[in-house]
Amino acid sequence: MTKSKTLASSLLSLTAAAVLAVCAAGGATASPASTPDGGQVASQPVDSANVASYWTADRMRTAVPGDVLASKALQRGNASSAAAVEKGSSTRIAGKAGKGKTPLHADENPVSHIGKVFFTMAGGNYVCSGNSVVSNNKNTVSTAGHCLNEGPGAFATNFIFVPAYVDGAAPYGKWAAKGLYTPTQWSSAGDMQYDTGFAVVSQLDGQNLADVVGASGVQFNAARGLAYKSYGYPAAAPFDGASLVSCTGPASNDPYSPQFQTQGIPCDMTGGSSGGPWFIGTGSSGYQNSVNSYGYGSRSEVMYGPYWGSVIQQAYSSASSAN
Repeated sequence: MTKSKTLASSLLSLTAAAVLAVCAAGGATASPASTPDGGQVASQPVDSANVASYWTADRMRTAVPGDVLASKALQRGNASSAAAVEKGSSTRIAGKAGKGKTPLHADENPVSHIGKVFFTMAGGNYVCSGNSVVSNNKNTVSTAGHCLNEGPGAFATNFIFVPAYVDGAAPYGKWAAKGLYTPTQWSSAGDMQYDTGFAVVSQLDGQNLADVVGASGVQFNAARGLAYKSYGYPAAAPFDGASLVSCTGPASNDPYSPQFQTQGIPCDMTGGSSGGPWFIGTGSSGYQNSVNSYGYGSRSEVMYGPYWGSVIQQAYSSASSAN
């Protein structure tokens, strides 16, 4: 591994290519986690008490857009378990969204259901991006797997979702997680093919998240090669993490690490954007179908995201139905 002097621009060696993981956290020992759904989903209850007060405006601004956790999976060479692209019947679950080129990215006004996620891992404070998604409990947030669990290793603590974040402000409040869910392929092996997770947040002031900010519909087992618009809060240079950014373009397979089964779109977002949603089409009202996961090099021009097949759908279903 070759590493520069800052986490924001760390480079990782993988199959002769330098990889920049766009957000994660530091090392720690594994913590117990349950595995519902026949062992396909790992989950961890987390304490939501006093978490919102922990995340002051200063702590949110100084949280590190780290890449250490995702880099562990990449350093291992990540022999993905799947020999072929996941296949299944396309599944759409409709949701109602809230309020809503430069060559590779565009600045965006806040979107009510898209925000930042903040969490603690191994004593450090970190930041990613996330999105409110339709769910039975109306309190489910999507993000990258490496923003929830070390892959393999411990789950995050002090996890909150701040929808429509702008420069330290939380206009819709800070929603603390009470449960975290990832595919076991991520939590036990750090398999980049499944780098997605879901957080179930507690009600805030007696209200559900989806009723306050809206919730995106989600789609699984969709066709490959679709056009997407992705969103995130990149915090590593040249960005500062203060506001929302988007990228738009057609998806194509990762030519460097085909075992990941991921797809990439033209995008120059950096660390902090991990977990930001990919929507099918050209806006934030489409169906969510992936998340920002990783890119190659310190100035990557392609953002890769995992294919949302039946395995990730199981993690979503477990989170969606949790109390």
